[in-house]
This record gives sequence, structure tokens and C-alpha cells, in this order.
Amino acid sequence: MTPKELEIRSQFAILYEKVYSKPLVYLDNGATTQKPNRVLEKMQYVYEHLNSNVHRGVHYLSNQCTDLLEEARRVMARHINAAEEAEVIFTRGTTESINLMAFSFGETFCKAGDKIIVTEMEHHSNIVPWQMLCQRKGMTLRVLPITDEGELDIEKLDTLINEKTKLISVAHVSNVLGTVNPIKDIVAKAHSKNVPVMVDGAQSVPHMKVDVQDLDCDFLVFSGHKMYGPTGSGIFYGKRQYLDQMVPYHGGGEMIDKVSFSGTTYNVIPFKFEAGTPDYVAAIGLAEAAKFMQELGFDYIENQEHDLVQYTLSQLQGHYGVNIIGAPKQRSGSVSFLINKAHPYDVGMILDKMGVAVRTGHHCAQPLMERLGIVGTVRASFGIYNTREDVDIFVKAVRQASAMLG
Repeated sequence: MTPKELEIRSQFAILYEKVYSKPLVYLDNGATTQKPNRVLEKMQYVYEHLNSNVHRGVHYLSNQCTDLLEEARRVMARHINAAEEAEVIFTRGTTESINLMAFSFGETFCKAGDKIIVTEMEHHSNIVPWQMLCQRKGMTLRVLPITDEGELDIEKLDTLINEKTKLISVAHVSNVLGTVNPIKDIVAKAHSKNVPVMVDGAQSVPHMKVDVQDLDCDFLVFSGHKMYGPTGSGIFYGKRQYLDQMVPYHGGGEMIDKVSFSGTTYNVIPFKFEAGTPDYVAAIGLAEAAKFMQELGFDYIENQEHDLVQYTLSQLQGHYGVNIIGAPKQRSGSVSFLINKAHPYDVGMILDKMGVAVRTGHHCAQPLMERLGIVGTVRASFGIYNTREDVDIFVKAVRQASAMLG
């Protein structure tokens, strides 16, 4: 373990916990990441010294919290290189962001007979809200298939897009396969036919530099808890040209301009989409997590995690009855696998007894599992605090699990 790796790990107290008297090896980062001390300390400081409701107060504490919240918005805008901070809206995470999008975009731009395109590798949160919209509006959900290697069959996208297509919604990185999708190519194809694109960045923003202006995506959603920030925090980004037109998702305080019983007018973006008291402490914690990543540097994060993924593949592939699921040319963040005919839950339970935390099951991607002809996988997913030593312990546990399960 390098000095830098040791220094990074020292910022995460939970990594020094023991599980069943064994050192914790945490490889469930695709579900949620651990939080560095600085994020926890920042949130505790706000609660202990500055806590007060934001935006509407005139007193000192309210002004201080409001300033911190809006500074957090600026930090997150820089984090994804948004053209302006008003395009960054705080939510509770990816799922709420997609539901906001499905309702507000759907109510504004969609009608009966229109179509939404998703892909065969999507998380349920990027399927179900669109199904609900289609049921509500009399629309159709179309699905871009994947290849046997676990990559999008991009050539078929041209045949799916037509004059009725209102949106393409696609994961940047598959939460199961780790496939990094060619977002720029998808955006180029979509924009050539005047179709906007929403990117689910839940599994990309924690692992790489995501620049919305470079990608030219029209919307981006992601969760704070997967990028070393607090649970219940997230971002919904959209280009102003769409956000200005979209109707609000929630009604209440802050999102209004003027309220009367004869009619209500709405606030400007981003506040139009932030009804009620926000979790401003979580948003401030999220910005602190973004600063943590920025200070480490995206090159370091990408190189370190790429090394861990490739090292894991080299140690597992062809050994211990392991079958790696998917073979994308570009993989990020995770490795999914099965051991012979063993059920993934059985493998996961054995690894847990050895102190290794992984995720098992269908990973909220049942249509993908159906396409692959399996019930689920074991998924090891990595964070910036993981090391090759973690992988070595994990591989040893896999070997023991394989022996125990025959």
C-alpha cells in the first residue's frame, strides 16, 4: 500500500472496523460509498454552529446557511462544468432526479403517441418512471438492445429514433457490467434529429470527470451518496433552454413567485424545482465531497480505479470457476461475476463471513438479467480508498467460497 493510499484510507474511519473479527474489505461502492471525515465534520459544524432555514430568513444564521448552500451549488456546477449554477438543482438523489425529469419534462413536452428511448442495461430507476409517464400519457417506451459483450448496440439507435421520439435516457456507466457507454456518439445521433438526451451519471460521476458541456448532454442526474457524500443528496442538471419551459415537479414554499387563490406564478430556476425546506446540510456535505474528489484529482481517481478493475479481472478470470459477466471494451467501477452454478446470494454470504462486503442479486436491473439469462450476479465495486491488498483478500475469499460451494 502506497503512502498516498494510506493517507486516503485514514480519512475513512469505517474502513478500520472489523466484521466477524476480520478487517473490513468494503467492495460495495456501487451501492453507496463511505464518507471522509471532512464531510462528516462539515455537516456537524453546520448543525452545531449555523443551523437555520435557508433563503427566507433575514437573521445571521439563516444568511450564513443560505450562503453555504449557494456556494455548494457553485461547487457542484464547477464539478460537472455546467454553463451556469442555475442549471444545477438539488434533489435527494438519482431516483428523485429521474422522477422529476419524467414528470416535468413529460408534462411539458410529451403527448399521446410520443416515444421515449432507454437501453436494455438500465437501472430500474431509469425504467419505471418512464413507464409511468408512458402509461399516464399514452406513450411508448422503446429499448435499445445490448450485444453479448454487454455493450450498447449503437447501430440500432438510428432505427429507433423517429419524429415521435421525445427523449433518450441512458446510463453513462452500467451499474452491473461497468460498461462505459459512448455518450458523445449517442448525443450526436440524437441531436442530429433534434432529440434531447438525459444521462444517468450515478455510476460515472464517482469515478471520472464528467463534463456536461463536453458531452453536450441536455440533462444529467447523479447521487451524492455514491460519490463520498451524504445519503439523501443528489443533483439534477438541465440546460436552461429546457428548464425554463418545464413545469414544476413539487408545489409549496420557495418554488413560487406569487401565490393567490386566483392563480400562482413560479420562481426562476433553480428554485422552481426546489419546493420546501431543502436538506441544505446534506447539500453542503455533498459539495465537501466534491471538493475532496477535486483535490485528489480526476486523473488519479480514474487511474487508481482502472488499475483495481483490471487487477481484479486478471486475478479472477479463468480461476476458481469464476465467470465474469460482460466483456465491454471500456469498463469502470465494478466487476460482476458468478461462480459455477452457485447462487450469488450464497457466494455473498460466504464472502461476508470473511469480512468482504459485496453486492449480490439483480442490482435493480432485472431486464438486463433476463437478457443475460441469469438471476443475478456477485458484484465487487470499487472506491478511491480501495487497494490491491483489498483485492487480494477478496480473491482469497472467492477461492474459499468456490471450494465450499463445489
